Amino acid sequence: MEITTIGLDLGKSIFQVHGVDASGNVVIRKALRRSQVLPFFTRTPRCLVGIEACGTSHHWARELIALDHEVRLMPPAYVKPYVKRGKTDAADAEAICEAVTRPTMRFVSVKSRDQQAALSMHRARNLLVKQRTQIVNMMRGLLAEFGIDIPKGLERALMMAREIVDGAAPDVPPEAVKIVGTLSQQALDLHARLREIDRDLLVWQRSSDVARRLMTIPGIGPVGATAFAATVADANQFRSGRQFAAWLGLTPLQMSSGGKERLGRITKMGDKYLRKLLIVGMTSLVRRAKYKPESVDPWLADLLARKPVRVATVAMANKAARVIWAIMTRGETYRSGHMPVLAA
Repeated sequence: MEITTIGLDLGKSIFQVHGVDASGNVVIRKALRRSQVLPFFTRTPRCLVGIEACGTSHHWARELIALDHEVRLMPPAYVKPYVKRGKTDAADAEAICEAVTRPTMRFVSVKSRDQQAALSMHRARNLLVKQRTQIVNMMRGLLAEFGIDIPKGLERALMMAREIVDGAAPDVPPEAVKIVGTLSQQALDLHARLREIDRDLLVWQRSSDVARRLMTIPGIGPVGATAFAATVADANQFRSGRQFAAWLGLTPLQMSSGGKERLGRITKMGDKYLRKLLIVGMTSLVRRAKYKPESVDPWLADLLARKPVRVATVAMANKAARVIWAIMTRGETYRSGHMPVLAA
């Protein structure tokens, strides 16, 4: 019997295969070692291959597409309901095989190597920012124990770290001086690495047409533009800007029943990193509205007059997400008067 659909459950070293024919009968069910995966699919005639979207799924999808197979990636949360009982690799592969054939299933576009390279910079940058914050907070806490206060702000803390590394030891015991000096040097090293990553992201942004167009949106900088350009492989998979905003978790959570509509807070589903970048970018616009009200969009000024600041920030992030979708799908740049006005 000819295999028409395969569910492939990925692992670090063992991969589970579940294949069926056109009638849905199980044709093959076996485990493969990593070195056996590509030879197996090389011998297998062209078929539909379903894979859960995970850390290595885009690599394997590209490899199988190169072998002329049709590959579809699916969010793991949408595959889980098809697992009949228990949690095994074989059950997961069977569930993937069934889910990939569902007409209402939503799929994830396969990312290119360049997109994943850009995302690796973002992941590393996000980690280093957290580590720098932890070290600076540790410095503040240790010096505060001896009555030394570091003024608020990252630049003030880094300035203090430079002075300590250059030899201006604070008035603390020698043992504490050594520890604070180590933390200061590590904070400066992390800051230097972050600046280098930012420069690399700026170079990537200039080489990406999508990222350059996204940079025209107010509140979207090089980091946000490159993150969206690298993460969203195909914006056309979303039917509308609202669906794109929902994918980012920026739409209200619905708890409606019995003909009554109840809207709660935003769902916070989807990519947390992209949502954070949008919120941070819109927060910068809110701050600009406070100090330079004449330079902001009248819609934002009216929204801030009616709603709390955080509610307005989230509403702006929702609106920006829809603009991002429109720009990515239509190949245009941002134009101030063409954004749809949304209810807060």
